[in-house]
Amino acid sequence: MSNATIIDEKVLNECLNEITRALLQADVQFKLVRDMTTNIKKIVNLDDLAAGHNKRRIIQQAVFNELCKILDPGKPSFTPKKGKPSIVMFVGLQGSGKTTTCTKYAYYHQKKGWKPALVCADTFRAGAFDQLKQNATKAKIPFYGSYTESDPMKIAVDGVETFKKENCDLIIVDTSGRHKQEAALFEEMRQVAEATKPDLVIFVMDSSIGQAAFDQAQAFKQSVAVGAVIVTKMDGHAKGGGALSAVAATKSPIIFIGTGEHMDEFDVFDVKPFVSRLLGMGDWSGFMDKIHEVVPMDQQPELLQKLSEGHFTLRIMYEQFQNILKMGPIGQVFSMLPGFSAELMPKGQLDTSNPKLMTDSRIMRIARGSGHQVHEVMDMMEEYKRLAKMWSKMKGLKIPKKGEMSALSRNMNAQHMSKVLPPQMLKQIGGMGGLQNLMKQMGSAKDMMGGMGGMFGGGDK
Repeated sequence: MSNATIIDEKVLNECLNEITRALLQADVQFKLVRDMTTNIKKIVNLDDLAAGHNKRRIIQQAVFNELCKILDPGKPSFTPKKGKPSIVMFVGLQGSGKTTTCTKYAYYHQKKGWKPALVCADTFRAGAFDQLKQNATKAKIPFYGSYTESDPMKIAVDGVETFKKENCDLIIVDTSGRHKQEAALFEEMRQVAEATKPDLVIFVMDSSIGQAAFDQAQAFKQSVAVGAVIVTKMDGHAKGGGALSAVAATKSPIIFIGTGEHMDEFDVFDVKPFVSRLLGMGDWSGFMDKIHEVVPMDQQPELLQKLSEGHFTLRIMYEQFQNILKMGPIGQVFSMLPGFSAELMPKGQLDTSNPKLMTDSRIMRIARGSGHQVHEVMDMMEEYKRLAKMWSKMKGLKIPKKGEMSALSRNMNAQHMSKVLPPQMLKQIGGMGGLQNLMKQMGSAKDMMGGMGGMFGGGDK
């Protein structure tokens, strides 16, 4: 659509056909897709739009709103509160990733300041307690379970009581799963729910089942009071759209999606930011949350001073890479920026104009001592040269006194940013005009650059 000079009926239909194909390939129900395209055509009546209206923007907004409608059940779920003990019970079929998801859920809340604990009330599957114990130990989360007790209700009740006494404010109970939806599973679930009286029951579901998610979610809702859903394995097959839309059709709020095996591959499911990222429009508030989560704002107060003097050392590079890695998988982080994608970060290229910082023998010594290949050390040095060159353009920034607006926000405008960004990245976001729009989307210069200053160890917040 962006390549078309005139937005007419033909362009709109081509656009809607492409969206229809994509949604059907992602296993979204045909009726939902048909209703969505009909609604968009009603909203975007090209004949009625007066001259001067931004037709692209109107179409984009209509697509955005209709996608949100498909995925939004329209009601929030229970939210645990810090300092007040909440019991959350996890249910789902075996193989859906329930035990791993329990730990991810606990880990997510632990990073936000809760005191979570895990209770293994799955006595049916051999190795369930071992798996939970291993996950919990790795994430440094207290856990409770038994190798000898076979009554899941007793374990659940004892575990909850134990952690209440220890002032844990988020007690997570993992229950048994089965290979198929059999009566015994639902009966056991009901009994554990009655015994522990959970504040929230979370249904964990494998997204690869696609549209069958509707029947499964309904069956669980009829047995226990499912208050929220977590959809797992959203990384690597096309049926995720079917599962998400089917669950939303049961009017169950989806609260998280699992996007990989690692502990931090776990995203809050908030419809608008999710659809925004899906359409390449970014999720700026999510990006800022990640920055504030991983970088203490009082960290490295002298960093901006060093940068303003043109200093950029390997130690600074190491510390900032550590901060970025704490934000989670880099591809997911970049998808939060409007117009950016995971493939955008250009790899360090050899810059023969840079002075040679190390002799060959020193590079070989470092490689041997750190257990790496020589070419890896050389790649790291090239990346350092590229970043040092980039930061040298920041020289001369005035450093504010405490309480003043951050240096970056006062001194850096789109012109300045365009010099710092790699050309490939600047081109991808639409050159100078795209960069100015991006900065507007990000909010006020103060908020944006204060956040960026924080990411690099500065900022005044």
